[in-house]
Amino acid sequence: MPNVVLVVDMLRGFLEEGHNLYCGDDARKIIPSVQAILERELAEGSKVFYICDTHLPDDLEFQIFPVHCVEGTVESEIIPELSAYTGERINKQRYSGFYNTDLDKQLRELDPEKIIVCGVCTDICVLHTTADARNRDYTVEVPSDAVATFDPNAHVWALQHMERILGAKLVIARPIASA
Repeated sequence: MPNVVLVVDMLRGFLEEGHNLYCGDDARKIIPSVQAILERELAEGSKVFYICDTHLPDDLEFQIFPVHCVEGTVESEIIPELSAYTGERINKQRYSGFYNTDLDKQLRELDPEKIIVCGVCTDICVLHTTADARNRDYTVEVPSDAVATFDPNAHVWALQHMERILGAKLVIARPIASA
């Protein structure tokens, strides 16, 4: 298996206006980069996992964040721009895609060359998922143009932390074509 792509929280609750945790218009700008990653990696035979925030109505996380992505609501759906791409959904209730899921078991069976982590929020779920992947000794790439968050300063800090402290490789999903 060449690679695995973890598409973190590219959900309507984070990427469509009007929801409690809408990440903002700038976050929507990563959608074409995520699509480019999916097209490239699926063509190369890589496996895609959609890591999806999915909460029960009384989740303790709602003591920290507003109610969001409740199971069975439109907020917990993958955004329409990505829903046509093949992949397996893994529901999570905490920041990391590894916490209380079978993600690590599935990755061990696949034995990927590397894991590509993209999505939202750079400083929360992307960071925690990347940290857990690196703590399990997976090689991780984070395309900096395919991750976003609410706070631009937190975005920069999280990218630097993932690279300098966690050892993830920062890359560009969609290089700018030369003139």
